[in-house]
Amino acid sequence: MYTGIVQAVRPLLDVTTYPGHNQFTIDLTPELLDELKIGASVSVEGTCLSVTEINGTQVRFDAMTATLERTNLRNFKAGQGVNIERSAKMNAEVGGHLMAGHIATTAEIVELSIKETGAFIKFRMPAEWGKYVFPRGFIGVNGCSLTVADVENNVITINLIPETLRQTTFASYKAGELLNIEVDHQTMVLVDVVERTIKSTLAREMPR
Repeated sequence: MYTGIVQAVRPLLDVTTYPGHNQFTIDLTPELLDELKIGASVSVEGTCLSVTEINGTQVRFDAMTATLERTNLRNFKAGQGVNIERSAKMNAEVGGHLMAGHIATTAEIVELSIKETGAFIKFRMPAEWGKYVFPRGFIGVNGCSLTVADVENNVITINLIPETLRQTTFASYKAGELLNIEVDHQTMVLVDVVERTIKSTLAREMPR
């Protein structure tokens, strides 16, 4: 589990493509390396990946084809920065909201505006996932816990404070690129339960 508070943006040193998976090598800080072991889970741009190798400050992760197809990791290139968060420890402060690192879908950036007066990002969700997003609700975007400002026709608007821009990769993105989206699990369960209840009720009441 993760808290949705990105701990650092770290450089992606290498991307190697193999049949069935890609391997990523990321340079981590001493703080992020503390007690890190093979098999440990790390959030990389919001995607839960397991450590496969540690060589000094260089840490390797594998992403299978299914993960690449569902996330923006398939577009990773050596030299770019990626959001990193170590898995949460018991009794640790949860500064954002609990996240699993299981990406539901990707969303295309419609607009990214960064000005002295403020910053915001707009992205378009696939309709089947947009129904789980509500104004003032939580959403995980590239591993960052964010509050939804507005929802209109599956286009989500999120305001970005300067600290979020400083601590994450958002400023490096541009319109047309993809973001990793993790919807709030509790919201998803509630929406699905309500939908099933309504369908069941209508089915009973409709004349046959």
